[in-house]
Parts: sequence; structure tokens; C-alpha cells
Amino acid sequence: MNPSSPREPRGFALYVGISEKDALAAGHSLQKIVSELKKSVDGYVPGSQTHASIALAPEGAGGNDLEIVRMALHDPAALAKLAPAKVSEPSGVVIDISRKRVVLHGSTAPLTFKEFEMLQFLVLREGQTVNRETIIEALWEQGDEEMPSARTIDVHVRRLRGKLGEFEDIVRTVRGVGYRFDRHADVVIEYGVAPSPDMI
Repeated sequence: MNPSSPREPRGFALYVGISEKDALAAGHSLQKIVSELKKSVDGYVPGSQTHASIALAPEGAGGNDLEIVRMALHDPAALAKLAPAKVSEPSGVVIDISRKRVVLHGSTAPLTFKEFEMLQFLVLREGQTVNRETIIEALWEQGDEEMPSARTIDVHVRRLRGKLGEFEDIVRTVRGVGYRFDRHADVVIEYGVAPSPDMI
């Protein structure tokens, strides 16, 4: 198609971020809401063609519902945000969720599995302060031999920061509350193409 040729609207895409839990709490199901929306469109223009897809994410996954839907359904604008910065030489830090690794100036940081899990947990809740008890409940199971205490989490975070080197301040301490991930210009997060960015 010639890009200079006239264009005309042929339809639209509506991304809706609602979890099944929230829908049920409001007395509906996602399937019912989808069906009602399709009927509503047909009410405006009888015979309209519609297609709906429900985005799935791992149970208990975090992240913003709407952003998860947009990425799961491959919205170009949402996926564009995930594209790694193009630089002539490796610089900064890349937090690669899909490959479970952190790259500092082109070299993979020696994070343990649990250290990466902790960083990922904070990254996927960017800007939110997470208390130590929440981290323990999310990353350890009851009965684990090495079930940590709140003080042990401080030790894990200190070791994680040590391995992040000059980027240690992306994991910030909120005194008396817990920890928070703060991104800055030298940080790139790669989620990969997946139904949800919250991959455990």
C-alpha cells in the first residue's frame, strides 16, 4: 500500500485491564463483561464484526493489569517500551527478566538465583515500597530450611547491592518500611515477548 494514499478508519482496539478477581468482586466475570461489550457494539452498528481475547498471566503475578494485557496482545506501542536502548558500546545496566540475568557494562553480574528473584520482585513493582514480610512471603515457602527473618532480608539486599556496583542505588531503602526499585536513565529492563512481564 502506498503510504501517501488516503486512509480511512476501519475499526478500533480497546485494551481493558481487569483481573478476574476484581471482576468477580464486582459481581461479574471477564467472560460476561466481554459478551456484554460485544453486544453493546452490535447495538450501535448491527452486524458488526468483533473479536475478543482474554490475556492470561501466571497466578499471583504482579504488574499493572492494563500493561500486561497490552503486552500479551502485542500492542506495538507497549512492546516498543520494552525495546532495549541501542548503544554503540555496552553501557549501563540491563535487567533481563526473560533470561534471569543482570548485565553491567556488557558483563553478567554474579547474582544468585534468590538475589535475582528479589531484584525482579522489586523491578516488577517499580516505584512501590515493598516491606520485608511481603518479600519473604513471595519468595520463600513455609517450611523452607532457610526461611529468612526480616533482618536476613537486609543482608540479602546488601549483597545484591554489592553486586550491582555503581548501580546499587536502584534498590533503595525506605527507612522503617522496606525497599523500592527506582529506575534511572542507565537502566534497561528486558521482559522478552511473553503473556506477562511478571515471570517467576
